[in-house]
Amino acid sequence: MPMPIKIAVLDDFQGAALAMADWSVLDGRAEISVFRDHLADPADVVKRLQPFDVVCVMRERTPLDRAILAQLGRLKLIVSTGRRNASIDLEAAKDRGITVCNTGYTSHGAMELTWALLLAGLRSLPAETVSLQGGGWQVAVGGELYGKTLGIVGLGKIGAKVARVAQAFDMDVVAWSQNLTAEAASAAGARLVGKDELFRISDVVTLHLVLSERSRGIVAAPELALMKPTAWLINTARGPLIDEQALIDALQNRRIAGAGLDVYDVEPLPAGHPLPKLDNVVATPHVGFVTHDTYQVFYQDSVAHIAAWLDGKAG
Repeated sequence: MPMPIKIAVLDDFQGAALAMADWSVLDGRAEISVFRDHLADPADVVKRLQPFDVVCVMRERTPLDRAILAQLGRLKLIVSTGRRNASIDLEAAKDRGITVCNTGYTSHGAMELTWALLLAGLRSLPAETVSLQGGGWQVAVGGELYGKTLGIVGLGKIGAKVARVAQAFDMDVVAWSQNLTAEAASAAGARLVGKDELFRISDVVTLHLVLSERSRGIVAAPELALMKPTAWLINTARGPLIDEQALIDALQNRRIAGAGLDVYDVEPLPAGHPLPKLDNVVATPHVGFVTHDTYQVFYQDSVAHIAAWLDGKAG
């Protein structure tokens, strides 16, 4: 392959990729282009990526399906942040002789943001901050977590960490997922309940499932209808786990107290989307994993994979 190769780093919204790793190990061997915007149209993605030999993608952000890969004749290596990326057609990549590598990942950021959104919503922190900045004073009466029930949908690595934190607040923790056992729930400090019961009794419901065809829309109008009018729903996992229109309807009609959201059906959110405008929503732009620690893992591993591939070693 002619030198230097061309590398595209996609969706670096913060312009942080080059600062999070020592890319100088590729000096003389690669030309690096960093793109801070996001392209949703497949034709635009193809046009941008056609000149590149290597593409570094943020997990589940820019799709690389068979139709797109078929038009990227120079592409030989895809490096994706995170351990899995459902947006890459692995079979199509294999058919075209494209190597696909994945970086490491840390789950602490998403777990911590779960609690940040929960506490910000329960204590009306956005409204209180705006009031104080505008010269005002107290505007709301907040809630407490002590003695309340936390319902965790998906008690995997992140969900189990959320459960441990809940114990520090002296919360009662219940959990449900399709394959969860009573023994596994107990080991994480939670109590296994049925899905409907979890939504009925919880003061806060938080989602920590992997998105799949089985979990897509797992929270819809029937589940939202079971929730207490004082309950909050938190989602730092994946937007399509929730029927978004059903959630908007429940929030607009005050059938639940509020929602803390970091993920959405379409990202970035389209202009004019109603969710971040609602006064009972605390909304962040999918920043659960956006921390210095996680980004250092992402981009240091990316550089290592590219260097290994250039040296003829498996990525």
